[in-house]
Amino acid sequence: MVSLTRKENDDLKTRLTKYLARDETGIRKSVLKLFLNEKPYTTQNVFDLLKQQGFDVNYRGISAMVGLMNTRLGILRIDVKGDHNVYSLKDEYKNSVKATMDNY
Repeated sequence: MVSLTRKENDDLKTRLTKYLARDETGIRKSVLKLFLNEKPYTTQNVFDLLKQQGFDVNYRGISAMVGLMNTRLGILRIDVKGDHNVYSLKDEYKNSVKATMDNY
């Protein structure tokens, strides 16, 4: 497993904290918790799970959010399976994301 340098770890925690600070409904935190389960998820999976948790979401919004999590935070791995993207948390970021979430 690749580990992060101290600077990379600090930078990630800063980005995550800023990202979560703009989370007025708790949806971003819920999505990050899903990815900490170490399971891969499609956009449909994330959408369905958030609906079950009572969030008022639409599929396009969830697709955009997961895509932005990948591009802005850089913590997700994308595997293209057929016509679906399957997202999972990159191994090297798991500890940093968990630590940030525990302290947030």
